[in-house]
Amino acid sequence: MRAFFIALVVLLATGPGTAGQQPARSPFEAATAPAARTRLDELVFARLKRLGLQPARPSSDAVFVRRVFLDVIGTLPTADEARAFIVDPSPTKRSALVDRLLEREEFADYWAMKWGDVLRVKSEFPINLWPNAVQAYHHWIRTSLRNNVPFDRFARELLTASGSNFRVPQVNFYRTVQSREPTSIAANVALVFMGTRAEAWPADRQAAMSAFFSQIGYKATGEWKEEIVFFDADKAASPAPTVPGSRVATLPDLTIVRLSPADDPREAFAAWLVSPKNAWFARAAVNRVWFWLMGRGIVHEADDIRPDNPPANPDLLAYLEREFQASRFDLKQVYRLILNSSTYQLSSIPARSSAEAEANFAHALVRPLDAEVLVDAVCQITGTTEQYSSAIPEPFTYIPPDQRSIALADGSIRSAFLETFGRPPRDTGLLSERNSRPSAFQRLYLLNSSDIQRKLQQGPKIQALIQARGDIRDVVTGLYLAILSRFPTEDELKTAASYAQSVGGNRRQAGQDLAWALVNSAEFRFRH
Repeated sequence: MRAFFIALVVLLATGPGTAGQQPARSPFEAATAPAARTRLDELVFARLKRLGLQPARPSSDAVFVRRVFLDVIGTLPTADEARAFIVDPSPTKRSALVDRLLEREEFADYWAMKWGDVLRVKSEFPINLWPNAVQAYHHWIRTSLRNNVPFDRFARELLTASGSNFRVPQVNFYRTVQSREPTSIAANVALVFMGTRAEAWPADRQAAMSAFFSQIGYKATGEWKEEIVFFDADKAASPAPTVPGSRVATLPDLTIVRLSPADDPREAFAAWLVSPKNAWFARAAVNRVWFWLMGRGIVHEADDIRPDNPPANPDLLAYLEREFQASRFDLKQVYRLILNSSTYQLSSIPARSSAEAEANFAHALVRPLDAEVLVDAVCQITGTTEQYSSAIPEPFTYIPPDQRSIALADGSIRSAFLETFGRPPRDTGLLSERNSRPSAFQRLYLLNSSDIQRKLQQGPKIQALIQARGDIRDVVTGLYLAILSRFPTEDELKTAASYAQSVGGNRRQAGQDLAWALVNSAEFRFRH
């Protein structure tokens, strides 16, 4: 009951809330007025003005440091990192932090996880890549992201690769579709690189795009589960040649290309896809990144681009497309444009709540943490680890205990925690597979799980914070910085000190109860 009491107090005191519910000196927003700093901001704020919408105030330093760590590297800042950033007086500290985070190893881990969802990196049914191929494919994706390989090259390599699925990892792109029919492959290509759902296209348009993937061959080898993916020139082409020695195929924009029997049609499609003249590729990429960082696509849903689903801000989308193309498809440049904008750095406390304000990015969206990020955060705070194992007996049954959840390669590796908090099965490549809807069961899991209780009661890092030198106010400050990435308010310090007195000055009990309450708060479980 004592823990429930302090949890209730903290939940009421620390949630970001909504307009009109914050104290005058909120820890969640800055006192300054919002102002456009970049061309991106000018486009967003101009649209808000036309709609009669007021942008939220800028986020506080504490909110920003937590948000940008979670969004860029899927990892909480440590207490020391949060403290150092908040007290740093430098006016350029936010952009400097963005640059540092984009170069950290966790960036590659986290974004390989995101792209692993889209590219269906999974060993078991219904994908059946098998563990060897999963490890090779994930390693290639992660290395490409870490090295900031231009996105046009990334796409071209996936679309045109041939070879062993173990030794040329990119060919696994063609092994992740549940059906190897050209229509299914084309639909996957459209989803991943054009951000659209080709299943809804007219039949003749689907058939035209499928022709570019009609001569993909698959061949087994003597090695267990190895498969060769290749351009099979002897396979019947679609459409069949109308003139001996050549055939024509129609691209999604209705451009006609002429192919000889020796031409791999995938090459022609890839050249069209990544051409600066083709808006599909850049639009889909920047819209997806915007969705991942902002919680909502400019075209929403972010992988459902179609004429009757227009962008909320066409000028903003066009600007990002142009900048992406001008940067020669540098994804990190897109991150910088977004992360350094006033729009990204707005508070989640709206000036006025409305669906229109949300759709036009008048404030930051409050979003649940990804399942992998949440469990890693609990482990980081407590100094504990998770145990995972693969259902497939070899060769990756055992996962090292220090393996971060965001770095898990195989979507088939499951756990009760990951399933409860919405990790996607990676069966379709749709962004909606990741379930971001909070549930009562999730709340009950965090409140009552013996595993969470054990981590809080026995974790070496959390116990070190509780037993650190200093008075109860120092303990409370350390817990707030470690768990919520901010200093407690004076009211929160008083509440915690009063609670410690109510349990007879039992520092360990008071500290554990406070840690439990903070982990169960909305402020911890959500990005805001």
